[in-house]
Amino acid sequence: MPPKTGLSKLFAVAFIVLTAAAIAGMVAMLIVYKTQIAEMNPTPRPTMPSTTMAPPPAMRLPRNLLPESYNIFIQLQLYIKIIEEVNVTSPNQTLLFSGNSTVHFHCVERTSRIYLHSNGPTVSAPRLIDKDTNELLQLSEYLEAGRNYSLFLAFEGEMSENLEALYVSKYVESRFLAATNLEPTNARSLFPCFDEPDFKAVFYLTVIHRLETTALSNAPVSVSNIIDEEWKYTRFMATPRMSSYLLAFTVSEFTATDSPNNFCVSLLQTYSRPEATAAGHAVYAAKMTPKILEFYENHFDLRYPMKTLDQIALTDLEPLAMENWGLITYQEGALLYQEGVSSWLHKEDIVHIISHELAHQWFGNLVTMKWWNEVWLNEGFASYMSYLAVDNAEPSFQIKDTMIMSDLHSAFEEDALTSSHPLSTPLEEVQTTSQILGMFDAISYSKGAMVLRMLADFVGEDNFDNGIRAYLKAFKGKNVEQSDLWDFIQSEKGVFSIGTLMEKWTTQMGYPVITINTTNGEIHQKHFLYNNSAESEYVLPTFPKSTMRKEEFISKNKDWILANVNCTGYYRVNYDPDNWQRLMTQLETNPNRIPLMNRGQLVDDAFNLARAELVNVTLALNSTRFLRHETAYLPWESAVRNLEYFVLMFDRSEVYGPMQVYLREQVKELYNFFRNYTDNSTVPEDHSLQHNQIIAIDVACSNGLPECIEMARSKFAGWMKSNDTNDIHTNLRAVIYCQAVAAGDKKEWEFAWEKFQSSTDTSEKDQLRKALACTKKTWLLSRYLEYTLDPDKIRLMDVASTVYFIAQNAAGQALAWNFIRANWDYLLGSLNWKLFSDWFESNLEICQQRK
Repeated sequence: MPPKTGLSKLFAVAFIVLTAAAIAGMVAMLIVYKTQIAEMNPTPRPTMPSTTMAPPPAMRLPRNLLPESYNIFIQLQLYIKIIEEVNVTSPNQTLLFSGNSTVHFHCVERTSRIYLHSNGPTVSAPRLIDKDTNELLQLSEYLEAGRNYSLFLAFEGEMSENLEALYVSKYVESRFLAATNLEPTNARSLFPCFDEPDFKAVFYLTVIHRLETTALSNAPVSVSNIIDEEWKYTRFMATPRMSSYLLAFTVSEFTATDSPNNFCVSLLQTYSRPEATAAGHAVYAAKMTPKILEFYENHFDLRYPMKTLDQIALTDLEPLAMENWGLITYQEGALLYQEGVSSWLHKEDIVHIISHELAHQWFGNLVTMKWWNEVWLNEGFASYMSYLAVDNAEPSFQIKDTMIMSDLHSAFEEDALTSSHPLSTPLEEVQTTSQILGMFDAISYSKGAMVLRMLADFVGEDNFDNGIRAYLKAFKGKNVEQSDLWDFIQSEKGVFSIGTLMEKWTTQMGYPVITINTTNGEIHQKHFLYNNSAESEYVLPTFPKSTMRKEEFISKNKDWILANVNCTGYYRVNYDPDNWQRLMTQLETNPNRIPLMNRGQLVDDAFNLARAELVNVTLALNSTRFLRHETAYLPWESAVRNLEYFVLMFDRSEVYGPMQVYLREQVKELYNFFRNYTDNSTVPEDHSLQHNQIIAIDVACSNGLPECIEMARSKFAGWMKSNDTNDIHTNLRAVIYCQAVAAGDKKEWEFAWEKFQSSTDTSEKDQLRKALACTKKTWLLSRYLEYTLDPDKIRLMDVASTVYFIAQNAAGQALAWNFIRANWDYLLGSLNWKLFSDWFESNLEICQQRK
C-alpha cells in the first residue's frame, strides 16, 4: 500500500480510549469433524501425547503444517447491472458467495490437529486426504511428519459493504462490481487458510461469475468458458509462491487500456470504467507503468516474475492502492488522469503511486517480511525506490527532492511523539489485527525510507544497490527479517558492522537532535520529543558520519556552519544562537549559498525545536523572514506547514491578528510574482513553481490579502454565471474553489455541492469535496457532516477524509467532535484510523501546550 493520507483535548482522549476497542482481531479456527462419527460407536484410540501445543494466546498458528498450494473455487451471485424496466420485475441484488478450497500441505511435526484462520464464512464438509496413499482420513487421526495431505472445505458467506475482504462497490445508479482487499488479515474472511505472511503457497483460482462480466486475478487466464445462459467460469493459472494477503480478484464490466509493447511482460493492461477507458483517462497510467517496470528490472537486475500485469482503477478501495501480485488495485482518483479536468500536478501523484506499488512486486511480493512487526521492509523500500523510479520516468518533473522532504517531515513529526514505535517493533507487541494495522504508518513508510537513504549515503549508493540486488536474489520467494538485509550491505569504509550500526536506528522509536556549539566545536545529542519533559530510555545511536572531527564544527572568521547537508541523516540539528543568526543572515542576503533542501529544513528544525521548547519561538518566526524574497517551493512548503501548527496554537488569542498581518506581508511578493499567471489562469512550466503558485494563493487568501480574495471570488463567480464553462486552470481549481467557498455564502456552497453531485470526473469531485469543507458558515458545515451519513452523497471510502477536512476548518472543529460522538457506530466502519490518530495526537499536544 502506498503511503500516505484540530480538535479539543476530549476528542484526542476519546480516540485513545476507543481505539482500544476497535477492529476485531484474528480468529483461529480449529476444524474437528465430529459429525462423521456422531452416529458411530468407534473403539477408542490409544491415548498418545500430542506433540503439537495449542495456539498461544497471541493467536499465531503453529508451524507444524506448511501449506504448499490452494485450489479455490468461488461463485458470486452479484448482479453487475440491475436495469429497471416498466412492467418487468427486476432481480433483487444479492451479496452471497459460495465455494470451496483445497489446501495441500506438508506435515513437519506429528499432530492430530489442523489449525487454520477463518473469520466470517460458514465452513462445512471437511475432507482430509493423505496424498501419499490417497487415503481418506478422519480429522481426529494423527498426521505424520514428512507426509503430504490435503484438506477440502466448503464455505459460503456474504460480501462486505464496508470495503473489506470480498466487497461490493456501487458506482453508478444500479451498477456494481466485486473486488477483494485482503491485506493484512482479510484472506481468512474469504476462505479458510493459513493467513500469515510466512505461510507462502501457490494459488489456483476459479471464479464463477455472470455472463456479461470479466474476472481478473493475480495470474493470467488459463481458460474461460460459458456454463449456461447466465453463468461462465474463469480459471486462472498458478500464481508464484506468495503470502495469502496478496491474493486478489475482481468481477466487473470494466474495460482495458493496453500499454505500449514492453519486454518486461507479455501483456500489461489498465482497467477502468468503460466510459473512463473510452475517454482515455487511463492512457497516462498505461504509458508510465512499463517505463517504471523496466527501470526496476534493470535496477534490481531481476526480471518481474509474472507473465502479465493488470492494474484496475476501482470506484471504491480503502487504501489508496494495493500491490496484489499481478493485479494491482487503485482508487480511481489515484490512477486516472482526465485531460482538461485533472490538475497537471496530478501526474506527479499517479507516477508516484504506480512507482510505489510496482516496487512492491519485488519488496513485499517476491521478498516478504516474516511478520507484520517489520512491515517497513516492504513499505520503507517501496517508498525509497519510488524516489528513483519517478525521477527516471518523469525527469522533467524534478520532484525527487520534494518527495524525500515530504517523507522526512512526515517521519520526523510522528517519530517525535511518545506514542511512536520502532521500525522493528517487538514481535509480542504486534499480534492482533488492530496492532498490525497500526504498523502501516509514517514510521514504516517514511522513516523506513529515510533510514535506507541514510544508509545508502554512508556505504555509497553503488555498494547499497549491489547489496540490494544480492539480497533480492538470495531471498526471492522467501521471508526475511531485517538482520537478513544487513548481511548484504557492505561498507567500503570497513569501520562498522552494518547490523550494529543500524540496530539503534531500527529497534527503538525516535531520533536524536544534534546540538552543535560552533564556538568550541562541541557536539551533544539527545532524544528529540515534542514533550521535552517525557521520560525516555532512548539509547543514542551510532552516527554513520561519527568519524568527523570536532575541529570541523568550530566557526572560523565568524562564518556560518551547516550540518547534515542535503538532509541525508535522520536527525534534527540545533546550533548555538550566534550560528543560527549567521545562517538567517545568509538566507536573507544570498539564500542560494545554502542548498535548497537545507533552506527548507532550517525552517522546519527551527519551528520544531521551538515546539519542543529547545529554542525560543522568536527564532522560529525569524527563520521565515527570508521568504519575502524566496520563490522556491521547499522553503515555503516547510514554513506554511509549520505555521499551521502555530495558527492552531494562537487562533484564539490576541496574537492571531498580528500573525495574519505578518503572513500577509510575507506572502505578498510571492503572490505578485505569480499574479500575471494567476489572473490569466495560466501556470509556469516548472513543477516546483506550479506548487508554489498554489501556496501563494492559499496563504494570501487565507490571511486576508484583498486582491487574492477578490480574484478567487471573481473566477468562481464567472464559473457560476456560465455554469458549464470553467475557465479556472485545472492546477488552480482546488485552491480557488476552497477560497471562494470560504469567502462566500450559501449560494457559493450550494453551487459547489450541485457540481459535486453532478460531476462524473473523479478529480473534479475530489477538488469540490474538499472545497465544501472550507466554508466559514457553521450551519453549512453541519449539513455537510450529515451528508457523510448517506453513502449516496459521500462514498464510504471518503467519509473519514471529509470529516477530517471539516475538522481542519476552525469553524468546524467543535462540530466535527460532536458529530463523531453522536454517530460513532456508523463511522466506526469507515474511519481511516491513521488519518485521525496523527491529528488527535497532535491536537492533544496543542491543548497541553495551550495550558
